[in-house]
Amino acid sequence: MTDFLFYGDTERSPAMRHELPVRIIDPFLIGIVDDRMHVLASPLERARIAAAAPEAVLHDMADLGLYELLESGMSFHELDVELASRAAAAMGVREALADPAMPVAVADRLRADGIALKPDHEAIAARRRAKSAAELEGIRRAQVAAEAGMSAAAGVLREAVVDGDRLTVHGEALTAESVRAVLREACRLHGAPTPPDVIVSSVWQGSGHDPGSGPLPANLPIVIDLWPRDEGSGCWADMTRTFVVGEVSDAVRELEDLVRRALERAREEVRPGVAGRELHALVCDLFEGAGHRTQRTGPGDHENEGFQFSLGHGVGLDVHEDPSLGMTGHRELVAGDVIAMEPGLSVREVGEVRLEDLLLVTEDGSETLTSYPYELTP
Repeated sequence: MTDFLFYGDTERSPAMRHELPVRIIDPFLIGIVDDRMHVLASPLERARIAAAAPEAVLHDMADLGLYELLESGMSFHELDVELASRAAAAMGVREALADPAMPVAVADRLRADGIALKPDHEAIAARRRAKSAAELEGIRRAQVAAEAGMSAAAGVLREAVVDGDRLTVHGEALTAESVRAVLREACRLHGAPTPPDVIVSSVWQGSGHDPGSGPLPANLPIVIDLWPRDEGSGCWADMTRTFVVGEVSDAVRELEDLVRRALERAREEVRPGVAGRELHALVCDLFEGAGHRTQRTGPGDHENEGFQFSLGHGVGLDVHEDPSLGMTGHRELVAGDVIAMEPGLSVREVGEVRLEDLLLVTEDGSETLTSYPYELTP
């Protein structure tokens, strides 16, 4: 039977938030010993932990010598590490797998105490691949917020007027910043705020993960990629749509058609037992067959030309988590995975068309959690 040790806080550690679904902002220790949870945390958190994990063994800092340590003159950091060491001993841990994100100082101390501690990303990530009911509900709420944000952004774009090669609203240039502000407010009002760097971008703004800034163009694709986080559960959603205000060129229509076909082809193949790299390969086959470069062929003269990224990733307590849907995606999908699939194509002078949906892997296929339309017209 494998034991596990985690150290950190549940706001920044998705691994710990999965084990104990309570928002705790100060670092603490969780042990899974003989399949039973043990927790050492501040007594201020005791009632919430007991309510969320009634079967857990709660270790008392006072019993571990807290007050004697306070009198010793230790620093706050030294005190935390010492209590973690004593708690691990009280839990009876001699050998354990750990999240690679465990602080070095804690890991070094536990090893010095004689604990055989092995960082193991795959084992830790596997514990949260299949989402709990509460996590899935949080993801669904975040997705509702994402669609509200996308709808708000599309509303601003519908108000825009083509003015030469750019867009204006009420005579003022429409900017990436103004669209981003509107969509972020809509997500916030739905209980799932977004980070400040969500993407509103075009060939004018840059590429990749550049969030975009300045005036938005007429007649060219505008990519909106947003990832709100549900405040209640700490779970994320992730979605992308592409809009054009003005004339849609034949070149853009060709990209749209290919990307839509790629999304549907990959979606049809999503089921337990399929590896992420297999889905990525299907999309690469389609794009390469149409004359576009992919991550498999390399970018050519322009670093972002074609499809130079993975097809997607897992989504849950982290916005980018296992499983990978790219060339490194060797692990098979499992029922309960939530994945974001985002095929896209970029062409110099035109920009990018990208679409992203969120899917739940079911026992025999998938359920699409995203219900927003794909049309280029906002």
